[in-house]
Amino acid sequence: EVQVVESGGGLVQPGGSLRLSCAASGFTDDDYNIAWFRQAPGKEREGLACISRTDGDTYYADSVKGRFTISSDNAKSTVYLHMNNLKPEDTAIYYCAGGAAYGIIAAWFDNWGQGTQVTVSS
Repeated sequence: EVQVVESGGGLVQPGGSLRLSCAASGFTDDDYNIAWFRQAPGKEREGLACISRTDGDTYYADSVKGRFTISSDNAKSTVYLHMNNLKPEDTAIYYCAGGAAYGIIAAWFDNWGQGTQVTVSS
């Protein structure tokens, strides 16, 4: 059974940093990609970043480019989202998703985690 599990959320002050983790298991081979999304109350789910575990290619939404970095530790089957200079508008539930698709369109992914809450507030 394919599983992706997020961790690392919490409360952080504006301007602070946070690292989220996405642990993946159950994929039949290593040729899969992981993407990060977020959803704030009353808003649609927003794609943030994607990484190819095969060649390390990355893709970012314009809204987070330069502040967020996605990386992968293939030995640990874990993908990270490093978030810097956080703003109150970054407050949301953050999800990771895994599958064959490469991109940040939510409908392309079937395997989702339960989400981790990130709150940016002073």
